[in-house]
Amino acid sequence: MKSLKSLELEVKKRIKNDPAHDYSHVMRVYKNAQILLKKEKANPRLVLASVLLHDLVLFPKSDPRSKSSSTKSAILAAKILQKHGFSEHDIVIICDAIRDHSYSRGKIPQTIEGKILQDADRLDALGSIGIARTFSVGGSEGRPIYNDLDPFCRIRKPDDHIWTVDHFYKKLLLLEKTMNTKTGKVLAKKRTRLMIQFLSELKSEI
Repeated sequence: MKSLKSLELEVKKRIKNDPAHDYSHVMRVYKNAQILLKKEKANPRLVLASVLLHDLVLFPKSDPRSKSSSTKSAILAAKILQKHGFSEHDIVIICDAIRDHSYSRGKIPQTIEGKILQDADRLDALGSIGIARTFSVGGSEGRPIYNDLDPFCRIRKPDDHIWTVDHFYKKLLLLEKTMNTKTGKVLAKKRTRLMIQFLSELKSEI
């Protein structure tokens, strides 16, 4: 698909070197989407285009504008897609998928293309890579690894704006239940088990 290759080259030039949303992240989500597409009946071109463009605009998690990242990415994506010869109908599907994939929006995408993008993106927040990304972001934001008095949120609500480990309890361990596709659910379950095992090991060390 020549249009996808040209999109990939443009994204590679535009994407910022964010600790968890860099070009490597986009390519991992792309790989996840390809796996999901083997089982789901969807338009591969639209799914993969949405993957390539889903993180065009990014604000740090500590920035109040962070929740608008996916909406702004969708707006920019529409302009780029027009230049690359996508139809208006296809642009609507792709941009809706990009806008609604974000966890902070709390939306379930309406199309199967959107559901696959959301699952593929959330899979990259789980498992070994999810652990690595979590601590990469925590370090970049200058957060302590854990709360000394209650590291694993046993008697308090998690606050991942302050402590990195809290992010597992605030979001990551909840993602498995939000998956849309059958394959996504299976992969998320496996990756979540690994994260639970990691937390168990961490408890034994601190």
